[in-house]
Amino acid sequence: MPAVESVLVVGAGAAGCATAILLASAGVTVDLIDSRPTVGAVGSGITLQGNALRVLRTLGVWEDLQPRGYAFDGLGIRAPGPQAALLGEVTDNRTGGPDLPATFGTYRPVLARILVERAAAAGARIRYGTALTGVDQDATAVTAHFADGTSGVYDLVVGADGLHSTTRSAVGIDLPTTDVGMDIWRFVAPRPPSVTRTELIFGGPLFIAGFCPTGDDSLYGFLVERPQNRGDLPPAEALELVRSLAEPYHGPWDDIVASSPVNFTRFQVHLLPPPWNRGRVVLIGDATHVCPPTVAQGAAQSLEDAAVLAELLTTRHTVDDDLWTAFTERRYERVKTVVDVSMQMCHWLLEGVRGDVPGLHARVFQAVSHPA
Repeated sequence: MPAVESVLVVGAGAAGCATAILLASAGVTVDLIDSRPTVGAVGSGITLQGNALRVLRTLGVWEDLQPRGYAFDGLGIRAPGPQAALLGEVTDNRTGGPDLPATFGTYRPVLARILVERAAAAGARIRYGTALTGVDQDATAVTAHFADGTSGVYDLVVGADGLHSTTRSAVGIDLPTTDVGMDIWRFVAPRPPSVTRTELIFGGPLFIAGFCPTGDDSLYGFLVERPQNRGDLPPAEALELVRSLAEPYHGPWDDIVASSPVNFTRFQVHLLPPPWNRGRVVLIGDATHVCPPTVAQGAAQSLEDAAVLAELLTTRHTVDDDLWTAFTERRYERVKTVVDVSMQMCHWLLEGVRGDVPGLHARVFQAVSHPA
């Protein structure tokens, strides 16, 4: 018998949907809520490495996702300048196992929609436009309070509600989020034949100019610059800007024509020290760890959080200190490695240091190649 019979999952992103799928599939009653009015994901493309694909296969969504993206096994690093000389190539480890691609690019809203549909099919009760406002708990249950004045009683509450987690606030955790000092513009574009993997250019007018194929005829690009206080730009102005930012870059960039939508965010970082629970409320995903996407492990680590938590809740009989200790032992150092490596790459860029980028990638591959 699972350690829990009823669970509230707050946040219908990757971590929340994965938790809902795994628990509902094991017979747990799951309510999945999200404050947004409908399913969706802000952004353009997403890069998923093999360890993320391993979890997606466990969730039963890999078969649906596979034809809606682009798989590849390497990373190219080019020099800035007119020739865009190829400086190095990294053969990505198949961190999800030999039968899964090393890396897979797809459109972020496609992944979001597939996960929500799978959660509903598994039996999770999904409610949009529902915000958590507070929790009360004792040794055996949690009462969750919602913005519409209703409440519910659960064995456990999982806060998978992102960077500005209301669940985290509800249990009194103050987790400062720090701006790294880099802004990123992401955009979609048609994929020219010259783009067959992720490639990165470090330096030139920007910190990073990179792209990732997301399908037979699509890619997403990303341009990382110093903060410019540009504010929110209308779509047409944002598109004009990313085209001008990309103009100094060459090689495959000569074939890339950015199109909408354009998404703007800042590189930010936080990492919650253990434990990630307060009684019967536990935080996962971006609610506990956020880092720059310089090693493309953000979604993977959130999915792994969900997989490990669900495994412990469905294979143990009680929610106790031993369960939370096991969760911490399997997650914290792995996540910390990803955060540290991501930040090291940012420090090199900010300081103008030419560091060992392939070596950093190898450190991450080594950390995540075994199942979480």
